[in-house]
Amino acid sequence: MEAITKTDFKFEGQRSLYVGKVRDVYDIDGRFLAMVVTDRISAFDVVLPRGIPYKGQVLNQIAAKFLDATADICPNWKIASPDPMVTVGYRCETFPVEMIVRAYLTGSSWRDYKAGAREICGVPLPDGMREHQRFENPIVTPTTKAEIGAHDQNISREEIISSGLVSKEDYETLERYALALFARGSEMAAQRGLILVDTKYEFGSRDGEITLIDEIHTPDSSRYFYADGYAERFEVGLPQRQLSKEFVREWLMDNGFQGRDGERVPEMTDDIVADISERYIELYENITGEKFHPADSPDRMEQLEGNIKNMISRLR
Repeated sequence: MEAITKTDFKFEGQRSLYVGKVRDVYDIDGRFLAMVVTDRISAFDVVLPRGIPYKGQVLNQIAAKFLDATADICPNWKIASPDPMVTVGYRCETFPVEMIVRAYLTGSSWRDYKAGAREICGVPLPDGMREHQRFENPIVTPTTKAEIGAHDQNISREEIISSGLVSKEDYETLERYALALFARGSEMAAQRGLILVDTKYEFGSRDGEITLIDEIHTPDSSRYFYADGYAERFEVGLPQRQLSKEFVREWLMDNGFQGRDGERVPEMTDDIVADISERYIELYENITGEKFHPADSPDRMEQLEGNIKNMISRLR
């Protein structure tokens, strides 16, 4: 199956097409969004030159599952998922921050800590912590939302409120929702023998109501550890067994790329692309506990377009 890295459909009532790092988002009548999760892959805020077959389906189906499973915690934007790579939902006015929740010192937070940082986004961290160590309680470390090609920037709660990016009342709601969603995600992960390590949430406003948007608890937006063996590996300083996109970042770093000026993305061979695709399917099956059924079809693009058209016609 060829990776689907670009769409350029024309739908009835279409007002615009936003092309993000991974998603193509169609605005329908200014009321609805049809989000196609493509097979593009990004790391270090850079879109890599080759797509990963089935990655979009994996991400969309995981997100749809968790949006449904958390709808009792806060409203979300989803109406339906008419295609394995598509979610159609309500258009919301997006808040200009991403709410990142961390339960462990790992990934970028560990890299910053190891370099001497003792706070993240205004949250103080004690001396003497070790990689993959659990925080006493999950912490919220927001970032600003960057345009494609730019880097998200860490920002503190106080800076968000004082700069007027988000009102104090709304920010407190965002933080409360984020922590509650993380708690639910952690419970569901534990049922699968996993630890939800960190994740990000995005929110918008619909008719004045704060609403969860975009993806949730996917391996692109989240990091999971296998619970079995976590304590033993942590005690002796071994790397944790992970379910996340971190393996892609590690491959890039091993080949001299972290998205910095002057660095070039290493060659993505057919074997590398196939390996990443297989890892995403593994992620899907471990996170959901369900067998992955690839959406293969010789006329896949026509099928994709038709499924969205049919959904839009029912909504309009």
